Amino acid sequence: MSAHLYSLPTAFPTADEDLAAPVPPIEAVLFDFANTLFRMLPTEQFLTRIWERAGREPGSIDAVEVAAQVRAAAGLAHVVEAQFERDTSPQRHRDATLAWFREVPALAGVEELAYEQVLLAETWYPYPDTAPVLRELAARGIPVGVVSDIPFDLRPIFAGHGLGEHVAAYALSYELGLEKPDPRMFLKACADLGADPRRTLMVGDNAPRDGGAVSANLRAYLLPSEPRTGERGLDAVLRLVG
Repeated sequence: MSAHLYSLPTAFPTADEDLAAPVPPIEAVLFDFANTLFRMLPTEQFLTRIWERAGREPGSIDAVEVAAQVRAAAGLAHVVEAQFERDTSPQRHRDATLAWFREVPALAGVEELAYEQVLLAETWYPYPDTAPVLRELAARGIPVGVVSDIPFDLRPIFAGHGLGEHVAAYALSYELGLEKPDPRMFLKACADLGADPRRTLMVGDNAPRDGGAVSANLRAYLLPSEPRTGERGLDAVLRLVG
């Protein structure tokens, strides 16, 4: 991973009078997408789906073993290198993901199909506490944006789950040609919301990337990076907003 992810300078100046003033209240919230508001199917279920859609006998896959192959392939040096800036365009993401899937022996011959499944809206599900928290923020009049390193449009996914009306701005890497922690990602979302960065909270699960919001003078709340399947712990956001 590039060293610049850990050493971004402050990118948004603050006036002297603001530095001496009380900490302002939070008046807008930005969220990461993957592993914050939504999650993919569990790996074993995802692999079983690929098997079925490839016309292979469902019982012929040892999903636990194939999942282990997927994790092992992710650590190969050339696969890691291929992921650099992969979310800045759909083509770069495709190339990077296929470089990974081609190192998984069990996926031989179905790499393209496996990649297509990653992009499907039905592969992504909101956490149980996503909808309640977004609806409560809307009820409190707190505008919400999504800042995501992603190679496809998230708007149909939110709309498909009845959540589109609760997200007023999207800063998506493939549309901007940028990835977090570039401060411009967060500032773009703030500008689209009409929100002061100093009065905005960024919520995510990746410290180097989502935590980069602080370089743009936002506050950041980081969730544990764990493969949650139950509630994500988003109710803490409501307590921070007050």
